[in-house]
Amino acid sequence: MNNTKAIIAGWISLISNIVLTILKIVIGTIFHSPVLLADGYHNAGDVVASGAALTSMRISQRPADEDHPYGHGKAEVISSAIVAVILGVAAIYIAYESIMAFFSPPEKASVIAFMTAVLSLIAKQILYVYTIRIGKSVNSKGLIATAYDHLADVYASLAAAVGIGLALVGDHYGFMILSYGDPIAGIIVTILVFKLAYEMGKEAMDTLMEKSVEPERLEQYTALIFSVPEVKRIDRLRAREHGHYILVDLRASVDGHLTIQEGHDIMRTIKETIMAEHDDVDEVLVHLNPWYNKNLAGQDEN
Repeated sequence: MNNTKAIIAGWISLISNIVLTILKIVIGTIFHSPVLLADGYHNAGDVVASGAALTSMRISQRPADEDHPYGHGKAEVISSAIVAVILGVAAIYIAYESIMAFFSPPEKASVIAFMTAVLSLIAKQILYVYTIRIGKSVNSKGLIATAYDHLADVYASLAAAVGIGLALVGDHYGFMILSYGDPIAGIIVTILVFKLAYEMGKEAMDTLMEKSVEPERLEQYTALIFSVPEVKRIDRLRAREHGHYILVDLRASVDGHLTIQEGHDIMRTIKETIMAEHDDVDEVLVHLNPWYNKNLAGQDEN
């Protein structure tokens, strides 16, 4: 059910981006609005990003197989990295178009271009709230990346609306400086989109490089492991994100005199205890070491 909701959200994002891309490029071209045109080409990149996210979401849900024993969860992380690159390229393009606009006489602002920017702003804000809510509820990296892509469009559309609005005021009252509100808005959009691209790219690279989960999460796992009475000591605890789920790797010491069956039962209890409290944990790999009371055996092995 959760996967279905994510896929539907992905399709809605893809179709919306196609419609907004066509609308912005056509209106931006007809009424010579640099920021709206640049935003339209940015949206064209969003179409690719939405398609990549949608594809990755479908791939990530495939079960583990012989070639991918840990599953396909990182497919969504790869799509997140692709979205970050597309946002970075879009920011460069918007910056170029905006700077070049300063070397030409300002175009006459259009009310239709302004209304298009406002419409895009409203639509993208709705899409952002919708996709981020579903993305976080199902922990879908691909959908969360799509949501942040919508957020970048919110910034772009807001700047476009303000810029074109200022240009309209400048045209009406004869304030030439305001006539350059359109390209100035484009520069502001560049900074915001670059920042978003950097943050998304860094998070994707951290996951691909198998960075450990945050210390607070490890502390939660530690408390759950020690809630199993037979665990004497944690020798090593690691956890990493693998797309929309987490893999936990544990070495723990238990009484060395226990039978293999008893050790097996302890491992199963540890795994079930962690997964019952954290539904985003897909696998807990447990290795048991023998523990001996020094007072009884004169040794302490791990």
